[in-house]
Order: sequence, then C-alpha cells, then structure tokens
Amino acid sequence: MARTGSRAKVNRRNFLAGVAVAGAASAVMPQDIVQASPSSSADTPAPPTALSAPRPSAIVAAAETGSPGELAPAEGRPGSDYMVDVIRSLNVDYVFANPASSFRGLHESLLTYGGNKKPELIECMHEESSIAMAHGYFKASGKPIVVLCHGTVGLQHGCMAIYNAWCDRVPIIVLGGNSLDATTRMAGVPTFHSAVDIGALVRDFTKYDDNPVSLNHFGQSFVRAYKMAMTPPYEPVFLSLDSDLQENPARDPAGLKIPKYTATAPPQGDANAVREAAKLLVTAQNPVIVVDRCARTPAGVGLLVELAEALNAPVIDQHNRMNFPNTHYLSQTGQAGRLIAQSDVILGLELSDFWGTVNQTFDNAEGLQETRIKAATKLISISTLDLSMKSNYQDQQRYQAIDVSIAGDAEATLPALIEAVKSAIPGERRDAIAQRGEALKKAHADARERTLVNATYAWDASPISTARLSAELWSLIKGEDWSLVSTDRNISNWPNRLWAMEKYHHFLGASGGYGIGYGAPAAVGAALANKAEGRLSINIQCDGDLMYAPGVLWTAVHHKIPLLSVMHNNRAYHQEVMHVQRMANRRDRVLNDGPIGTLIGHPFIDYAKLAQSMGMYSIGPIGDPKELASALKRALQVVKSGEPALVDVVTQPR
Repeated sequence: MARTGSRAKVNRRNFLAGVAVAGAASAVMPQDIVQASPSSSADTPAPPTALSAPRPSAIVAAAETGSPGELAPAEGRPGSDYMVDVIRSLNVDYVFANPASSFRGLHESLLTYGGNKKPELIECMHEESSIAMAHGYFKASGKPIVVLCHGTVGLQHGCMAIYNAWCDRVPIIVLGGNSLDATTRMAGVPTFHSAVDIGALVRDFTKYDDNPVSLNHFGQSFVRAYKMAMTPPYEPVFLSLDSDLQENPARDPAGLKIPKYTATAPPQGDANAVREAAKLLVTAQNPVIVVDRCARTPAGVGLLVELAEALNAPVIDQHNRMNFPNTHYLSQTGQAGRLIAQSDVILGLELSDFWGTVNQTFDNAEGLQETRIKAATKLISISTLDLSMKSNYQDQQRYQAIDVSIAGDAEATLPALIEAVKSAIPGERRDAIAQRGEALKKAHADARERTLVNATYAWDASPISTARLSAELWSLIKGEDWSLVSTDRNISNWPNRLWAMEKYHHFLGASGGYGIGYGAPAAVGAALANKAEGRLSINIQCDGDLMYAPGVLWTAVHHKIPLLSVMHNNRAYHQEVMHVQRMANRRDRVLNDGPIGTLIGHPFIDYAKLAQSMGMYSIGPIGDPKELASALKRALQVVKSGEPALVDVVTQPR
C-alpha cells in the first residue's frame, strides 16, 4: 500500500551520504553471512562461502561512509558574466543553442547571472536548426540573434545554415565554443572537439571572424562583429569562444569595458552615377525594374512603390524578399519574360544573379544558352554585391557586364534616385509615361483573372492540388495580421499569385543557398519574432525538408511558439524526381518505380504522428480535398490560442 503523508526534505548532500552508508554496509555484511549448501548430514555445518573481496580498510570505509566535503566557491567574477553584459549591451533578444560543454560557462551565466531574460535561451535540437531559426527570426524582426555552437562538431553541423544566411544576406552572430590551451583543456572528447583555428570552417562564408584571447578582446570583437553584420550587405559573423575565458575569473574586473556600438550608415550610390541612371530611365520607352533583395526594411517597400509610380515602370519581383505589393498594378512578375524581351532599360536592384535575369540556359546535352534582351538594352545595377564577395563559393553567379554599375545599398540609394527621376522627367514625356501606366493596369487585371481560372484546375483532385491548398488557407487568414514564414517556390508560387501580399512581413523569401533543412527551423524562428507582434505565422512545409531536423517541432512546443505548419507532403524529393527523369529522357531510357532514390514512401511518413510525439497538436494525413478546410480551421484555432499546430496534407507534386 502506498505510503501517504508529508515527505521529509532530502537534499542532495544527505542523499549521497545515505548512499555511501548503504554501500559500506553491503561491503562488510558478507563476512557474517554463512550460506547453507547441500551436505550428506544435516548436523554438519556447511563451510563459509569465500568472500569475493577483502574487508575494506578503515580509510576506505571512512571514505565510503563519510559525507562529501564542501566545495570551495569560485573566487572572483567569471568571465562569462562579462560576456553576458556585452551581449545585453546590444539588445539581443534570444540566444539559440543545442546545449554543449564547450560553452557551459556562458550557458550558466545566461541562466543565473542573466536570469534568462533578454537574452533568453531557446533550446534547440540541432545546430543547423539553431542557425536557421536565427535566420528566420531576423527576416521577421530585423534583429540579429546569437547562436552558440559546440566546438568543431557543432560548427560543422551548422555550416549549411551559415552558408544559407551568407547567400541570403542575413546577419547572425555565431559563437563557437573552443578550448585553445592544450595544457588546461580536458583530454578525450574536449580535445577532439577543439581546433587551433576553428573559424577556418566558416571563413569562406562569413563576413568577419575572430579568436578573442582576453575578455576585453571578446568585448571589442563582439561589438565589431555585430557592427559588421549589421552593415549592408548583411552577413553572418563568427567568434571563437574560449572555454578558459568563460570559466575562469576575470583577472582585472575593474578594467573590463564594454565598447560603445554606433550603427554604420548604409552605403549609398554615387550621386553622379545615380543621376546618369535616372536619365536613362526617364527617356526609356520600355523601362523595367527587377528586384531581388531590394527592401531591407518595411520602408523599402514604400520607396520602391514611389519609384515605380514615378516612372510607371513594371516591377518584376524575384521573391527573395517582400519588395513590392502584388496587388499594385505595376506588379508584373508573371509577365517577366515578355517585359524583359521588350525592355530598352533594365534597373536591377540588389540582384544576386543579373546574368540569369537577362540570359537563359537550357538543361540539355548541348548546354545551350541565349540572351533574353535586345542588343541595345541598357543595364543599370544598384547593389552591395561588389562590396562583400568571397572567391571560393560561387553565390555571386556569372559575371554580367553592366552599363551603369552603382556600388551601394539599393534601399538607401532609392531616395536619391527617386528625386533624380522626378527632376529629370521632361514635360513632353509625362503623357507617354501616364499612358504606359494605363496599359499596365489592364495587363495586371488580365493576369489576375487568368490566375484565378488556373487555380480551379484539379480543384477536386486527390492528392490535393497546391492551388487549392493555398486558396483554402487564404480564405481563413485574409482577415488576420498574417505572415507567410516559408517560401512558396515548391508549390508553384501559389501564395504569391493568390494572396494579397502588401506588407513587408507578409512574405520572408527563401533560404538563399537553397540548402534543404532550412524551412521548418526558419519558420519557427520567424514565428518566435512574430509572436511578440501578435502576428499569425503560416508555414507551408515541405516533407523532405522537415526530415532533415524534425526536432525543431519540439522546440516550438516547448517554448510555446504559435505557428501553423501545413505539410506539402508530395511524398518525394520532387526536384530530384524531375532531375533523374530529365537525364533518362536525354539518354532515351525508361525509368521505373518512381524513380528509386527520390521517393519518400514504403513506408510513408505520418507527419501528424511525428508532431504528436513531440507534444504538438496535429491532424492528418489528409488526402480528400473536402476535409481540408475544416482541418485547417481547427488547427488555426489552436495556433490562435498560443500553441503550434501541424496539418499533414497529401499533395500534388507542385
């Protein structure tokens, strides 16, 4: 029968002492125990059983039965407390980390000295998820986050996510735990996980890295790293975090200083070059504006609208950021091919691939390529790409000759360009520019009507069409303050085609480096930022991407991050399905079974059960389109209550 009543308090020290006494008793008892053994006579006592160990000495018995001695308290202020002060000085909201020994000093200081408040520690299941979460958080909030990585192995896990942030121009402050002094670090695993130059792992795709050897050195390097990360072009930065600096007392506490941070004004384009660009734009018959990562902030969207309206020039958005409202009549992304072919002046704003914008290649045995523009078309570029480039990784894409090349931040340069354009428009051009606007209004309305018709195709199909998935979602969220925290490229861009995307937070773009495993953690990070704003976060989640690091679902539940994840469960790595099929077509061969090595089936993954195993509300899998709306509505109610939810939808490939 269970014992009831009050429970006596047991502290750890008394508990350990009790264990020691019990252990000592068991050590001395066997010598007094005589075990009976079978014998021919009941009157003959059995010989005592031989002891397996000798009687403990008095010293051993005392050690086993005594209480542990008091530990001497650490003297002085630990270096990691100062590190917390430095991080706090820059108003960092969170620290994302998968726990590890190489930054245990800073970990402890964040919790005790820092009180786990601003920054608050967010527990992650994988370093790649930690960094991708920071990636998404910045794009939703505009604020960089600190990520802790464990030594050589943790940083290797995080490399793909750092590269994504590099390609996507996103600032993240990565701190990698390390133990530099071979005479003080522990043998075994701590040494396996240490390096002479740990920053070498990520140097080719970070803007700055350093290896601080003193606390003041850390303070200066951290503020410098933050400053460089937040100066356009934004990029991730890395600092080695030495274990001795964290764990040992500060040698000169009174001499510790926190450097002042002053933000750097974004670089603006040369004034003469801007005026030259304006003259080309206002005299053009068919100017086109192409944007990639033009809008760094919400203000960038309004500036781009002002420029486009001044010229009545169509805008083609490459959707790596929310740059331009898709409800505006000058939003002409769907007509990109025709408009670029007709253009006589193209203005590219922060294009990561200007060559690919004005040329095209064909994935065939001949490797054909051709230009999309006329020979006389003038090209203008305003970009920070030339200000921060590394030679090894090829995210800068092919070289494209430009007629007016302006090194500067596009958003920061737009006010000067707008003023120059308005000043340069001659009176005789105003009517022609106005008429161009009328034609574009009709083209925008016609394109919208075609999109709505196209969305109805396969409306009742099973698996469910990605158009219907997007349309059903839109009908539920269009009255909310919402944010799509995932890309929509894998579902034929239906949200960008059907939803009214007008505010900066409506769409965050893709990963940058196209590394799989970005989607789910970036969505959770963005949802954490949106939580503070009371926004509804929507994640259309690819199935293969989730399986890279599904533990991020646990992080969302554990930290109560409201996020609606809707699975685009096409049960395949469909991009690779198409690649293998293309190779078979080129070689005139027949593929069977899928093809093998690209399908996610036999068994199919039940993503609803996967989410449930981590405590998340989930529904599915759903293959009947008639069940979709009600399932999404139920999950949405859970998210509005402050919890994450997942709906597993079996979908068409695209």
